[in-house]
Amino acid sequence: MKVTVVGAGAVGASCAEYIAIKDFASEVVLIDIKEGFAEGKAMDLMQCASLNAFDTKIVGTTNDYSKTAGSDVAVITSGIPRKPGMTREELISTNAGIVKSVAENLIKHSPEVIIIVVSNPMDTMTYLTHQATGLPKNRIIGMGGALDSARFKYRLAEALEAPISDVDGMVIGGHSDTGMIPLTRLATRNSVPVSSFISEERMEEVKQETKVGGATLTKLLGTSAWYAPGAAVSAMVQAIANDAKKMFPASCLLEGEYGLTDICIGVPALIGRNGVEEIVEIELTAEEKQELTNSAEAVRKTNSLL
Repeated sequence: MKVTVVGAGAVGASCAEYIAIKDFASEVVLIDIKEGFAEGKAMDLMQCASLNAFDTKIVGTTNDYSKTAGSDVAVITSGIPRKPGMTREELISTNAGIVKSVAENLIKHSPEVIIIVVSNPMDTMTYLTHQATGLPKNRIIGMGGALDSARFKYRLAEALEAPISDVDGMVIGGHSDTGMIPLTRLATRNSVPVSSFISEERMEEVKQETKVGGATLTKLLGTSAWYAPGAAVSAMVQAIANDAKKMFPASCLLEGEYGLTDICIGVPALIGRNGVEEIVEIELTAEEKQELTNSAEAVRKTNSLL
């Protein structure tokens, strides 16, 4: 499998590193507009190969999309990251043009590619990629829900004082500080509802901490996080490579599912060799349905800025 990662910044480089370490791809191409930057990152990562025991070839290139030809999966991380105090939505004026151009270049050289969108505002950038490329809806996936769910599980494990491997949980809705919906009702510890272990008040704290997970890190780091976003992308790429049909919450184009149409927003999806193999519709409570409706309205408001 050949994978292209567009943007050799912190998120793109960590994504390339995790894909290489998992050793399921034959080649990873890192591409960036900054002269020599992707080449340097690729060389540094390749010098880890003997130490981390992987055979994946990592190649860097400066804005030469011909090197990406024949990619099975492409990851778009390009654009400017958040700074402290910024919302994801404030990035739209800059990132929309970048993402549109990148998507068009990718399709030109890899017409069968599956695209995973990471750039923020992620749901809107995923929607824009659909509009710009006209690809079948299964071949464009927004990464946000996979990352948000990982942050949710981290906070759940923290509250439970449990190993994260014991914990399962899912976040749906928009990839924003106000739009995401951690499904606390369905969260479990080794199949036992988390509500059996912690109070409703503590669960609400977990929910709120999850929703501002990205902003918390941006405040601490001075920019967007990169390790967990890179890991989330690599897990999705691996599911495609292995045709795993693994369930991730992902930003998918909806056509009536969950009562929503013509919008990309986080919902449970089975990810396999064809990208989005199936959107899974789970039973939501009236409160959760309302939260999803409110989240969708916020995403549409951002989409209207395109």
